[in-house]
This record gives sequence, structure tokens and C-alpha cells, in this order.
Amino acid sequence: MNTLVLHFNRVLPSEEHVAGYLLRLSRPRFWLYLAGPVLVGIAYAADSVAALFTPVTVALFAYFLLPANVFLYGVNDIFDAEIDAENPKKSDREVRYRGERFVPWIVAFSGLLGLGLLPVLPPIGIAAMLAFIALSIQYSAPPLRLKTTPVFDSLSNGLYILPGVVAYAAVAGHAPPTAAIVGGWLWTMGMHTFSAIPDIEPDSAAGIETTATWLGESRTYLYCAGCWLVAAVVFGTVHPFFAALLGIYPVFVGLVALTDLSVKRAYWWFPALNTVVGTLFTLGALWVMFYG
Repeated sequence: MNTLVLHFNRVLPSEEHVAGYLLRLSRPRFWLYLAGPVLVGIAYAADSVAALFTPVTVALFAYFLLPANVFLYGVNDIFDAEIDAENPKKSDREVRYRGERFVPWIVAFSGLLGLGLLPVLPPIGIAAMLAFIALSIQYSAPPLRLKTTPVFDSLSNGLYILPGVVAYAAVAGHAPPTAAIVGGWLWTMGMHTFSAIPDIEPDSAAGIETTATWLGESRTYLYCAGCWLVAAVVFGTVHPFFAALLGIYPVFVGLVALTDLSVKRAYWWFPALNTVVGTLFTLGALWVMFYG
């Protein structure tokens, strides 16, 4: 995975150009973390092939694929500039915000694009989009800066499931099953906290408190496994198929915790694992549409 990421970064325009800088800022390897739930939401809300491909569904996928990532990670980079000065990830896989004046304007514009979609959404979709925008800001920005408050940093990462709620509501006209939202939210909590394990030492050195620094590595593994187990059980009340898919994650964290597999290496496998699971979620919906 490291090799693929580095190769992808090499084929991007130079970070000295605006386009190359913004693409790196948007974390291409994580694009599907926001756009993937959109595909899942559309697939399960649609009752026909025609409903999968409409101007609204295409616009939502396009927004959450790139502009929403520029917005989310741009806010993060702007308010983490001082911390990121010493972050080694910013040297080879990402970029550092160095005070360029155009960046805050583009990040703000990317957020406004999301607000521009509100007129085509039903009430629950509007609420989910507004929650996504608000959490994307307050995760990194003052006054709340949720990423530096244990437990709340984990809870706030439910923002990653909200694009799926927006998309489902846009197609179906109502909210997805409550159990699906709760299960998905718990899944994102485990995902976020697991990704914070490699940063326990640098975060502690920088005086940043997170759920992972608060619990320590061993108990953080248990926390993640617990989130994912409960997510599988809750999501399984919608259909056992979902429990089977989410059941992969407790196994994954168990392998990392109980073997000599480096968590820093496993962290970079996450995009691939999430892509496979998300694809299976989507294929399940399409199977029902065509053969159910």
C-alpha cells in the first residue's frame, strides 16, 4: 500500500502547482471514505437502475469525491499547521499548509459547494449535510476542536457516515434505517480511533489528547474491537449480511493486536479493506435490485 500511495503521488502534478497541492491536500487514498458511503446510500435507496443515475446522485458523488475532501482535510491542515511542521507523513504522502493565502478561500468555497446542494435535498438530507459541514469544521477548528478531546474525537467521526445518509435521503426521500445509521456511526468511531494508534507517541509529545493517547495502545485495540463488534450487531438487525461484513473488522484489529504486525503498516491497508467491504455492501444492494 505504501508503494501504491507513493507511486500515485509521483503521477500527480507537482505540489508546487495549485492543482497538485490541492489534490495532495485532499488525501486521494481516502477519497472513498466520503464518496463510498454515497454509493452505498444510493444503491440501497434506489428501486431501479434509472434511480441510480440522476443529476442529484451524480452531483452528490462528485461533491463527496473531491470538494468535500478538500474541505474536510483543508480545515484540518489549516488548524494543524504548527503541529504538522514536525509530522513525517507530510513529507512523503501529504503536504504541509505553509500559510498560502489561496488555501483558506478554496477550502471555504468547497464547503459552500456542499451548501449549494441543499435545495435538492429533503429535510433529513439537509440536516445530514449541515451536520457534515459543522462536524468537518469543529473536528479541527476552535472553539470545540473535537480532535483534541478524548471520546469526542471518536464520536465526531460519525461525519464519515453522513454522506451516505444524505445520498439515501436524496433518492428515497426519507432517512435510512436508524440501526444502519447507528451501526455505521459506531464503525466510523472504531475506524478513526484505530487510525490514531500510530500517532500516540507524536500526539503525546505534542501535548495533544485523543482517545488513543488517553487509553494507551492496548486498551485502544479493545475500544476499536468493541466499537466494531457492536456496529456489526446493530447493523445486523437490518440484515445478517451487514453483520457478516462488519465482522471482518474485529478480526482485523485482533490480528494486529495479537501478532507482530506493525499497526503503522496495517493503518495503510485500511483504504483497501474499506474499499473491498464498501464494494460488497454495494453489490449486495444491486443483487437485490436485479435478483431479489
